[in-house]
Amino acid sequence: MAMNKSTSRIELIKGDITKLSVDAIVNAANSSLLGGGGVDGAIHRAGGPEILEECREIIARQGGCKTGEAVITTAGKLPSKFVIHTVGPVWNGGGEDKTEKLSNCYINSMQLAVMNGCQSIAFPNISTGVYGYPKFDAAQVAVQTVSKFLSKNDKIEKVIFVCFDEENYLFMEKELAGVGV
Repeated sequence: MAMNKSTSRIELIKGDITKLSVDAIVNAANSSLLGGGGVDGAIHRAGGPEILEECREIIARQGGCKTGEAVITTAGKLPSKFVIHTVGPVWNGGGEDKTEKLSNCYINSMQLAVMNGCQSIAFPNISTGVYGYPKFDAAQVAVQTVSKFLSKNDKIEKVIFVCFDEENYLFMEKELAGVGV
C-alpha cells in the first residue's frame, strides 16, 4: 500500500483490496455472483471456495444480484470478516439512472455493513473497469455518496477507498480534497 491519503473517517490507498484486514471489503461483482475478472476474480481467488459456495446459496434463495443492490458473505481465507458483493452499472454511454445505480451500490453496501456490525469497510472503484463508467464521474459519485452516508450514520468508523491503478487514485484524491468527514 504505497500511497495513502486520509481524512478522519475516509482513507484513500493505492493497493490490493484482498490484503486488507477490515470488517468488510466490497466486491464489484457481476449479477451472477459467480466470480469474474478484475477485483471480482481477485476476491474469489484469494478468498477461496467458501465465498463461491455462499454466493451459490444466495442465488438459490433469490437469484442473482441486481444492479445497485448488494449481498453479503463471509470472507473465506481473506483477512476481512465479510465480503459485500454489489453490482455496478455498465456505462454504455450513460443514462440518467446510471448515477443513481452506482450511488445505490455504495449506500446498500454500507447499510449491509451496519446491519452486520461492521465498523470498517473498503471499497474498490466500482464500475470503472470493464463496465466502463468514466473514472472521474465514478469518483464523484463514490465520495459524495459515502460522505453523505457518514454524515448521517456514526456506526461506520472507517471507509477505505482502495484504488488498484494510479488514474483512479488521482481522481479519488482530487474528490477527497474537498471533503472533511
